[in-house]
Amino acid sequence: MDTTAVAVTSSPVASSSEAPSMTLTERAVAQVKQVIAEQKLDGHFLTVRVVPAGCSGLGYDLNLIDKSKDGDLVWEQDGVKICTDAMSLQYLKGTVVDYHSSTTASGFKFENPNAKSSCGCGSSFSA
Repeated sequence: MDTTAVAVTSSPVASSSEAPSMTLTERAVAQVKQVIAEQKLDGHFLTVRVVPAGCSGLGYDLNLIDKSKDGDLVWEQDGVKICTDAMSLQYLKGTVVDYHSSTTASGFKFENPNAKSSCGCGSSFSA
């Protein structure tokens, strides 16, 4: 299985409404498509998982994989195939993933209504 890691940061968002699934902004979609094209990974899935990480307990794991795992939830947004597992989805519902780039850093940023707090560096969260 081929994987490509990407940088992520997280940020809790104050919101009482919850969308039915995780969504990507136009910038995030464009960045995923660019990485897929540059690395010649046509047909790959963006897999998004919540994993144990950091001082707040949970973190995000994004990779490009050639096929989803049995039991994964799979959907497509603007031509990007996305998958996650059921455990991760409970933490990702309503999350918006954006992509930011500056002269000093670039990466995906998660605006997660399920995150009750995040660590100082933004690399992990608690729910």
